[in-house]
Amino acid sequence: MIDIRLVRENPELFRKDLEKRRDNEKLEWLEDLIKQDKEYLQILKEVEELRSKRNRLTQEVAQSKKAGKDVSKILDEAKKIPDKIKKLEDAKEQLEKSIKNYLMRLPNITHGTVPYGKDSSENVEVKKWGKLPQKKFQLVGHGELAEKLGVADFKKAAQVTGAGFYYLMGDLALLNQALCNFAVDFMVKKNYKLIVPPLMLNRKAYEGVTDLGDFESVMYKIEGEDLYMIATSEHPIASLFMNEVLTEEDMPLKMVGYSPCFRKEIGSHGVDTRGLFRVHQFWKIEQFIFCKPEDSWKHHEELIKNSEELFQALELPYRIVNICTGDIGTVAAKKYDLEVWMDKQKEYKEACSCSNCTDYQARRLNIKYGKRGSGDLKLIHTLNDTAIATSRAMVAILENNQNEDGSIDIPKVLWPYMAGKKKIITQK
Repeated sequence: MIDIRLVRENPELFRKDLEKRRDNEKLEWLEDLIKQDKEYLQILKEVEELRSKRNRLTQEVAQSKKAGKDVSKILDEAKKIPDKIKKLEDAKEQLEKSIKNYLMRLPNITHGTVPYGKDSSENVEVKKWGKLPQKKFQLVGHGELAEKLGVADFKKAAQVTGAGFYYLMGDLALLNQALCNFAVDFMVKKNYKLIVPPLMLNRKAYEGVTDLGDFESVMYKIEGEDLYMIATSEHPIASLFMNEVLTEEDMPLKMVGYSPCFRKEIGSHGVDTRGLFRVHQFWKIEQFIFCKPEDSWKHHEELIKNSEELFQALELPYRIVNICTGDIGTVAAKKYDLEVWMDKQKEYKEACSCSNCTDYQARRLNIKYGKRGSGDLKLIHTLNDTAIATSRAMVAILENNQNEDGSIDIPKVLWPYMAGKKKIITQK
Protein backbone atom coordinates (compact mmCIF):
# COMPACT_ATOMS: atom_id res chain seq x y z
CA MET A 1 0.00 0.00 0.00
CA ILE A 2 1.33 3.44 -0.87
CA ASP A 3 1.73 6.24 1.69
CA ILE A 4 -0.96 8.94 1.45
CA ARG A 5 1.42 11.44 3.07
CA LEU A 6 3.90 10.92 0.24
CA VAL A 7 1.10 11.37 -2.30
CA ARG A 8 0.23 14.71 -0.66
CA GLU A 9 3.84 15.85 -0.54
CA ASN A 10 4.93 14.65 -3.97
CA PRO A 11 2.07 13.65 -6.30
CA GLU A 12 4.33 14.14 -9.32
CA LEU A 13 6.47 11.20 -8.16
CA PHE A 14 3.47 8.90 -8.53
CA ARG A 15 2.35 10.44 -11.83
CA LYS A 16 5.76 9.90 -13.39
CA ASP A 17 5.97 6.33 -12.09
CA LEU A 18 2.55 5.40 -13.50
CA GLU A 19 3.52 6.98 -16.80
CA LYS A 20 6.62 4.75 -16.85
CA ARG A 21 4.35 1.79 -16.18
CA ARG A 22 2.11 2.90 -19.10
CA ASP A 23 -0.91 2.47 -16.82
CA ASN A 24 -3.44 5.10 -17.87
CA GLU A 25 -6.26 3.58 -15.82
CA LYS A 26 -4.28 3.88 -12.59
CA LEU A 27 -3.21 7.40 -13.54
CA GLU A 28 -6.92 8.23 -13.47
CA TRP A 29 -7.19 6.49 -10.09
CA LEU A 30 -4.34 8.63 -8.80
CA GLU A 31 -6.01 11.87 -9.88
CA ASP A 32 -9.27 10.75 -8.27
CA LEU A 33 -7.36 9.84 -5.09
CA ILE A 34 -5.73 13.28 -4.97
CA LYS A 35 -9.13 14.95 -5.45
CA GLN A 36 -10.80 12.80 -2.78
CA ASP A 37 -7.97 13.36 -0.33
CA LYS A 38 -8.36 17.14 -0.69
CA GLU A 39 -12.09 16.74 0.01
CA TYR A 40 -11.24 14.55 3.01
CA LEU A 41 -8.82 17.13 4.44
CA GLN A 42 -11.40 19.90 3.87
CA ILE A 43 -14.02 17.89 5.78
CA LEU A 44 -11.59 17.37 8.67
CA LYS A 45 -11.05 21.11 8.77
CA GLU A 46 -14.79 21.86 8.69
CA VAL A 47 -15.53 19.31 11.43
CA GLU A 48 -12.83 20.81 13.61
CA GLU A 49 -14.22 24.30 13.01
CA LEU A 50 -17.76 23.15 13.89
CA ARG A 51 -16.56 21.51 17.11
CA SER A 52 -14.67 24.65 18.01
CA LYS A 53 -17.77 26.70 17.24
CA ARG A 54 -19.89 24.39 19.42
CA ASN A 55 -17.50 24.93 22.33
CA ARG A 56 -17.55 28.67 21.79
CA LEU A 57 -21.37 28.77 21.71
CA THR A 58 -21.52 26.68 24.89
CA GLN A 59 -19.37 29.27 26.60
CA GLU A 60 -21.53 32.11 25.20
CA VAL A 61 -24.69 30.46 26.55
CA ALA A 62 -23.15 30.18 29.99
CA GLN A 63 -21.96 33.81 29.95
CA SER A 64 -25.29 35.14 28.57
CA LYS A 65 -27.32 33.27 31.18
CA LYS A 66 -25.06 34.65 33.88
CA ALA A 67 -25.66 38.14 32.51
CA GLY A 68 -29.43 37.51 32.30
CA LYS A 69 -29.51 37.75 28.49
CA ASP A 70 -31.77 35.86 26.06
CA VAL A 71 -29.94 32.72 24.80
CA SER A 72 -32.61 31.31 22.47
CA LYS A 73 -30.85 32.36 19.23
CA ILE A 74 -27.55 30.96 20.43
CA LEU A 75 -29.22 27.68 21.40
CA ASP A 76 -30.94 27.44 18.00
CA GLU A 77 -27.60 27.87 16.27
CA ALA A 78 -25.92 25.33 18.55
CA LYS A 79 -28.64 22.71 17.95
CA LYS A 80 -27.88 22.68 14.21
CA ILE A 81 -24.23 21.82 14.70
CA PRO A 82 -24.54 18.08 15.60
CA ASP A 83 -26.50 17.38 12.38
CA LYS A 84 -23.90 19.24 10.32
CA ILE A 85 -21.11 17.26 11.99
CA LYS A 86 -22.98 13.98 11.43
CA LYS A 87 -23.37 14.67 7.69
CA LEU A 88 -19.71 15.58 7.39
CA GLU A 89 -18.65 12.48 9.36
CA ASP A 90 -20.74 10.27 7.06
CA ALA A 91 -19.12 11.86 4.01
CA LYS A 92 -15.68 11.44 5.63
CA GLU A 93 -16.33 7.75 6.25
CA GLN A 94 -17.23 7.17 2.60
CA LEU A 95 -14.15 9.05 1.45
CA GLU A 96 -11.95 7.03 3.82
CA LYS A 97 -13.18 3.78 2.27
CA SER A 98 -12.61 5.02 -1.27
CA ILE A 99 -9.19 6.46 -0.44
CA LYS A 100 -8.07 3.21 1.22
CA ASN A 101 -9.22 1.24 -1.82
CA TYR A 102 -7.06 3.43 -4.09
CA LEU A 103 -4.08 3.24 -1.72
CA MET A 104 -4.36 -0.57 -1.66
CA ARG A 105 -4.58 -0.90 -5.45
CA LEU A 106 -2.16 1.72 -6.72
CA PRO A 107 1.28 0.11 -7.31
CA ASN A 108 4.54 0.48 -5.47
CA ILE A 109 7.00 3.15 -6.64
CA THR A 110 9.60 1.50 -8.86
CA HIS A 111 13.31 1.80 -8.12
CA GLY A 112 15.41 4.02 -10.37
CA THR A 113 17.25 0.99 -11.82
CA VAL A 114 14.05 -0.59 -13.18
CA PRO A 115 14.24 -0.38 -17.00
CA TYR A 116 11.53 1.42 -18.95
CA GLY A 117 9.52 -0.88 -21.20
CA LYS A 118 6.02 -1.78 -22.34
CA ASP A 119 6.00 -5.56 -21.65
CA SER A 120 8.16 -8.64 -21.05
CA SER A 121 9.80 -8.28 -24.47
CA GLU A 122 11.64 -5.23 -23.09
CA ASN A 123 12.99 -6.82 -19.91
CA VAL A 124 16.76 -6.28 -19.76
CA GLU A 125 19.20 -9.17 -19.62
CA VAL A 126 21.70 -8.74 -16.77
CA LYS A 127 23.83 -11.86 -17.17
CA LYS A 128 23.99 -15.42 -18.49
CA TRP A 129 25.49 -18.52 -16.93
CA GLY A 130 26.27 -22.00 -18.24
CA LYS A 131 26.84 -23.68 -21.57
CA LEU A 132 23.78 -24.60 -23.59
CA PRO A 133 23.39 -28.33 -24.38
CA GLN A 134 24.49 -29.44 -27.85
CA LYS A 135 22.27 -32.44 -28.61
CA LYS A 136 22.76 -34.33 -31.88
CA PHE A 137 19.37 -36.04 -31.72
CA GLN A 138 15.74 -34.94 -31.80
CA LEU A 139 14.59 -34.02 -28.30
CA VAL A 140 11.28 -35.33 -26.99
CA GLY A 141 8.95 -32.90 -25.20
CA HIS A 142 9.20 -33.25 -21.43
CA GLY A 143 5.55 -34.27 -20.97
CA GLU A 144 5.66 -36.93 -23.69
CA LEU A 145 8.98 -38.23 -22.41
CA ALA A 146 7.75 -38.42 -18.79
CA GLU A 147 4.79 -40.52 -19.93
CA LYS A 148 7.01 -42.79 -22.06
CA LEU A 149 9.26 -43.35 -19.06
CA GLY A 150 6.23 -44.19 -16.92
CA VAL A 151 6.99 -41.45 -14.37
CA ALA A 152 3.97 -39.18 -15.01
CA ASP A 153 0.34 -39.55 -16.03
CA PHE A 154 -1.41 -36.44 -17.35
CA LYS A 155 -4.36 -38.21 -18.98
CA LYS A 156 -5.59 -39.87 -15.77
CA ALA A 157 -5.04 -36.65 -13.80
CA ALA A 158 -7.22 -34.79 -16.31
CA GLN A 159 -9.94 -37.45 -15.92
CA VAL A 160 -10.06 -37.30 -12.13
CA THR A 161 -9.25 -33.60 -11.63
CA GLY A 162 -8.93 -31.61 -14.86
CA ALA A 163 -6.34 -30.12 -17.16
CA GLY A 164 -3.31 -28.62 -15.47
CA PHE A 165 -2.88 -31.44 -12.92
CA TYR A 166 -0.66 -34.50 -13.01
CA TYR A 167 0.41 -37.70 -11.31
CA LEU A 168 4.14 -37.96 -10.56
CA MET A 169 5.36 -41.53 -10.22
CA GLY A 170 8.51 -43.41 -9.34
CA ASP A 171 11.74 -41.58 -10.04
CA LEU A 172 10.07 -38.33 -11.15
CA ALA A 173 8.18 -38.15 -7.84
CA LEU A 174 11.49 -38.86 -6.14
CA LEU A 175 13.14 -36.10 -8.19
CA ASN A 176 10.42 -33.66 -7.11
CA GLN A 177 11.15 -34.46 -3.47
CA ALA A 178 14.91 -34.40 -4.04
CA LEU A 179 14.69 -30.84 -5.40
CA CYS A 180 12.71 -29.77 -2.31
CA ASN A 181 15.11 -31.42 0.13
CA PHE A 182 18.18 -30.07 -1.67
CA ALA A 183 16.83 -26.49 -1.70
CA VAL A 184 15.75 -26.63 1.95
CA ASP A 185 19.15 -27.98 3.05
CA PHE A 186 20.90 -25.32 0.98
CA MET A 187 18.89 -22.46 2.49
CA VAL A 188 19.01 -23.77 6.08
CA LYS A 189 22.81 -23.93 5.84
CA LYS A 190 22.64 -20.21 4.97
CA ASN A 191 20.77 -19.65 8.26
CA TYR A 192 17.31 -19.24 6.75
CA LYS A 193 14.65 -20.50 9.16
CA LEU A 194 12.47 -23.26 7.68
CA ILE A 195 8.74 -22.43 7.64
CA VAL A 196 5.96 -24.85 6.69
CA PRO A 197 3.01 -22.42 6.44
CA PRO A 198 -0.76 -22.90 6.42
CA LEU A 199 -2.00 -23.71 2.92
CA MET A 200 -4.97 -21.34 3.23
CA LEU A 201 -5.29 -17.65 4.15
CA ASN A 202 -8.31 -15.51 4.96
CA ARG A 203 -9.14 -12.47 2.88
CA LYS A 204 -7.82 -9.92 5.39
CA ALA A 205 -4.38 -11.54 5.40
CA TYR A 206 -4.37 -11.94 1.63
CA GLU A 207 -5.26 -8.30 1.08
CA GLY A 208 -2.19 -7.49 3.16
CA VAL A 209 0.25 -9.20 0.83
CA THR A 210 -1.08 -8.60 -2.67
CA ASP A 211 -3.64 -6.70 -4.71
CA LEU A 212 -6.62 -9.05 -4.87
CA GLY A 213 -7.99 -6.92 -7.69
CA ASP A 214 -5.11 -8.21 -9.82
CA PHE A 215 -4.56 -11.60 -8.19
CA GLU A 216 -7.94 -12.97 -7.10
CA SER A 217 -8.79 -14.32 -10.57
CA VAL A 218 -5.89 -16.78 -10.40
CA MET A 219 -6.57 -17.98 -6.83
CA TYR A 220 -8.70 -20.84 -5.57
CA LYS A 221 -11.43 -19.73 -3.14
CA ILE A 222 -12.88 -22.22 -0.65
CA GLU A 223 -16.64 -22.19 -1.23
CA GLY A 224 -18.59 -20.95 1.78
CA GLU A 225 -15.44 -20.08 3.73
CA ASP A 226 -13.35 -16.94 4.17
CA LEU A 227 -10.32 -18.85 2.89
CA TYR A 228 -8.12 -18.94 -0.20
CA MET A 229 -5.61 -21.64 -1.17
CA ILE A 230 -2.14 -20.10 -1.14
CA ALA A 231 -0.52 -19.30 -4.49
CA THR A 232 2.94 -19.19 -2.89
CA SER A 233 4.34 -19.54 0.65
CA GLU A 234 5.48 -15.91 0.33
CA HIS A 235 1.95 -14.87 1.23
CA PRO A 236 1.48 -16.69 4.57
CA ILE A 237 5.09 -15.91 5.55
CA ALA A 238 4.54 -12.19 4.91
CA SER A 239 1.38 -12.44 7.03
CA LEU A 240 3.21 -14.12 9.91
CA PHE A 241 3.82 -10.81 11.70
CA MET A 242 0.63 -8.98 10.70
CA ASN A 243 -0.16 -6.19 13.22
CA GLU A 244 3.07 -6.85 15.15
CA VAL A 245 6.15 -4.86 16.14
CA LEU A 246 9.51 -6.53 15.55
CA THR A 247 12.73 -5.55 17.25
CA GLU A 248 15.53 -3.85 15.34
CA GLU A 249 18.06 -6.00 17.16
CA ASP A 250 16.61 -9.16 15.56
CA MET A 251 16.81 -7.83 12.00
CA PRO A 252 17.07 -9.27 9.44
CA LEU A 253 14.67 -12.21 9.73
CA LYS A 254 15.48 -14.74 6.99
CA MET A 255 13.05 -17.53 6.22
CA VAL A 256 12.59 -20.33 3.71
CA GLY A 257 9.08 -21.58 3.03
CA TYR A 258 8.22 -25.11 1.91
CA SER A 259 4.74 -25.73 0.51
CA PRO A 260 2.60 -26.81 -2.39
CA CYS A 261 1.12 -23.87 -4.31
CA PHE A 262 -2.23 -23.55 -6.07
CA ARG A 263 -3.01 -21.29 -9.05
CA LYS A 264 -5.70 -21.22 -11.69
CA GLU A 265 -3.15 -20.00 -14.27
CA ILE A 266 -5.87 -18.52 -16.45
CA GLY A 267 -5.11 -16.13 -19.27
CA SER A 268 -3.63 -16.17 -22.73
CA HIS A 269 -1.22 -19.02 -22.00
CA GLY A 270 -3.74 -21.38 -20.39
CA VAL A 271 -2.39 -24.51 -18.66
CA ASP A 272 -0.32 -27.46 -19.82
CA THR A 273 -2.54 -30.40 -20.71
CA ARG A 274 0.47 -32.70 -21.04
CA GLY A 275 3.27 -31.10 -19.13
CA LEU A 276 4.60 -29.52 -15.95
CA PHE A 277 5.53 -25.94 -16.82
CA ARG A 278 2.19 -24.15 -16.35
CA VAL A 279 0.04 -26.10 -13.91
CA HIS A 280 -2.53 -25.58 -11.16
CA GLN A 281 -0.52 -27.26 -8.39
CA PHE A 282 3.23 -27.41 -7.75
CA TRP A 283 5.80 -27.46 -4.96
CA LYS A 284 7.98 -24.49 -4.25
CA ILE A 285 10.77 -23.54 -1.87
CA GLU A 286 10.52 -19.78 -1.26
CA GLN A 287 13.02 -17.34 0.23
CA PHE A 288 11.72 -14.46 2.37
CA ILE A 289 13.40 -11.64 4.30
CA PHE A 290 12.10 -9.02 6.77
CA CYS A 291 14.70 -6.27 7.17
CA LYS A 292 15.41 -2.62 7.91
CA PRO A 293 14.82 -0.26 4.95
CA GLU A 294 18.48 0.68 4.62
CA ASP A 295 19.42 -2.99 4.10
CA SER A 296 16.76 -4.11 1.63
CA TRP A 297 18.67 -3.50 -1.60
CA LYS A 298 21.64 -5.44 -0.27
CA HIS A 299 19.31 -8.34 0.56
CA HIS A 300 17.66 -8.15 -2.85
CA GLU A 301 21.02 -8.96 -4.43
CA GLU A 302 21.60 -11.68 -1.83
CA LEU A 303 18.35 -13.44 -2.71
CA ILE A 304 18.98 -13.61 -6.44
CA LYS A 305 22.54 -14.79 -5.73
CA ASN A 306 21.07 -17.69 -3.70
CA SER A 307 18.90 -18.68 -6.65
CA GLU A 308 21.89 -18.53 -8.98
CA GLU A 309 23.92 -20.78 -6.68
CA LEU A 310 21.10 -23.33 -6.61
CA PHE A 311 20.80 -23.49 -10.41
CA GLN A 312 24.56 -23.55 -10.83
CA ALA A 313 24.67 -26.54 -8.47
CA LEU A 314 22.01 -28.20 -10.65
CA GLU A 315 24.18 -27.34 -13.69
CA LEU A 316 21.20 -25.79 -15.48
CA PRO A 317 22.01 -22.85 -17.80
CA TYR A 318 20.13 -19.66 -17.00
CA ARG A 319 20.01 -15.92 -17.46
CA ILE A 320 18.99 -13.07 -15.11
CA VAL A 321 16.68 -10.34 -16.41
CA ASN A 322 15.74 -7.02 -14.82
CA ILE A 323 11.96 -6.73 -15.17
CA CYS A 324 10.81 -3.56 -16.94
CA THR A 325 8.19 -1.03 -15.80
CA GLY A 326 5.48 -2.49 -18.05
CA ASP A 327 5.90 -6.02 -16.67
CA ILE A 328 6.77 -5.59 -13.00
CA GLY A 329 3.32 -5.86 -11.42
CA THR A 330 1.83 -4.06 -8.43
CA VAL A 331 3.78 -5.01 -5.31
CA ALA A 332 7.49 -4.98 -6.23
CA ALA A 333 9.69 -1.90 -6.43
CA LYS A 334 12.22 -3.94 -8.41
CA LYS A 335 12.20 -7.51 -9.65
CA TYR A 336 14.69 -9.90 -11.16
CA ASP A 337 13.69 -13.11 -12.91
CA LEU A 338 15.96 -16.10 -13.24
CA GLU A 339 15.08 -17.76 -16.53
CA VAL A 340 16.32 -21.32 -17.03
CA TRP A 341 17.20 -22.70 -20.46
CA MET A 342 14.62 -25.13 -21.90
CA ASP A 343 16.47 -27.06 -24.61
CA LYS A 344 13.46 -28.50 -26.42
CA GLN A 345 11.85 -25.06 -26.64
CA LYS A 346 15.19 -23.37 -27.37
CA GLU A 347 14.47 -20.46 -25.07
CA TYR A 348 14.91 -19.22 -21.51
CA LYS A 349 11.78 -19.52 -19.35
CA GLU A 350 11.00 -18.04 -15.94
CA ALA A 351 12.01 -20.25 -13.01
CA CYS A 352 12.55 -17.76 -10.14
CA SER A 353 11.11 -14.34 -9.37
CA CYS A 354 13.01 -12.08 -6.95
CA SER A 355 11.20 -8.98 -5.60
CA ASN A 356 12.00 -6.14 -3.23
CA CYS A 357 8.58 -4.97 -2.03
CA THR A 358 10.09 -2.19 0.15
CA ASP A 359 7.44 -1.10 2.72
CA TYR A 360 4.46 -1.80 0.42
CA GLN A 361 3.38 -5.08 2.06
CA ALA A 362 4.38 -3.93 5.54
CA ARG A 363 2.08 -0.91 5.34
CA ARG A 364 -0.83 -3.15 4.29
CA LEU A 365 -0.05 -5.71 6.99
CA ASN A 366 0.89 -3.12 9.64
CA ILE A 367 4.31 -4.64 10.42
CA LYS A 368 6.71 -2.27 12.15
CA TYR A 369 10.02 -2.50 13.97
CA GLY A 370 11.96 -0.49 16.53
CA LYS A 371 14.62 -0.64 19.20
CA ARG A 372 13.73 -2.39 22.44
CA GLY A 373 12.17 0.08 24.84
CA SER A 374 11.82 2.76 22.18
CA GLY A 375 8.54 4.19 20.93
CA ASP A 376 10.11 5.16 17.60
CA LEU A 377 8.58 2.65 15.16
CA LYS A 378 9.18 2.30 11.42
CA LEU A 379 7.73 0.16 8.68
CA ILE A 380 9.80 -2.89 7.83
CA HIS A 381 10.83 -3.92 4.31
CA THR A 382 9.90 -7.32 2.84
CA LEU A 383 11.62 -9.27 0.07
CA ASN A 384 10.93 -12.62 -1.57
CA ASP A 385 12.46 -14.91 -4.16
CA THR A 386 11.87 -18.39 -5.48
CA ALA A 387 14.57 -20.83 -4.44
CA ILE A 388 13.19 -23.68 -6.56
CA ALA A 389 9.76 -24.28 -8.09
CA THR A 390 10.05 -28.01 -8.66
CA SER A 391 7.77 -28.33 -11.68
CA ARG A 392 9.78 -25.86 -13.78
CA ALA A 393 13.12 -27.20 -12.56
CA MET A 394 11.99 -30.71 -13.58
CA VAL A 395 11.04 -29.47 -17.06
CA ALA A 396 14.57 -28.08 -17.46
CA ILE A 397 16.13 -31.33 -16.22
CA LEU A 398 13.94 -33.47 -18.52
CA GLU A 399 14.89 -31.32 -21.53
CA ASN A 400 18.52 -30.40 -20.85
CA ASN A 401 19.62 -33.74 -19.37
CA GLN A 402 17.84 -35.94 -21.90
CA ASN A 403 19.83 -38.73 -23.56
CA GLU A 404 19.26 -40.28 -26.97
CA ASP A 405 17.92 -43.49 -25.38
CA GLY A 406 15.29 -41.46 -23.51
CA SER A 407 16.94 -41.70 -20.11
CA ILE A 408 17.49 -38.60 -17.98
CA ASP A 409 20.73 -37.75 -16.18
CA ILE A 410 19.98 -36.65 -12.64
CA PRO A 411 22.09 -33.63 -11.54
CA LYS A 412 24.98 -34.87 -9.37
CA VAL A 413 24.04 -32.62 -6.48
CA LEU A 414 20.73 -34.52 -6.20
CA TRP A 415 22.23 -38.04 -6.12
CA PRO A 416 22.28 -38.17 -2.28
CA TYR A 417 18.51 -37.47 -2.29
CA MET A 418 17.66 -40.05 -5.00
CA ALA A 419 18.25 -43.33 -3.15
CA GLY A 420 21.48 -43.80 -5.07
CA LYS A 421 19.91 -43.36 -8.51
CA LYS A 422 21.83 -41.36 -11.10
CA LYS A 423 19.48 -41.70 -14.07
CA ILE A 424 15.75 -41.82 -14.67
CA ILE A 425 15.01 -44.79 -16.90
CA THR A 426 11.81 -46.47 -18.05
CA GLN A 427 9.65 -47.45 -15.06
CA LYS A 428 7.12 -50.26 -14.90
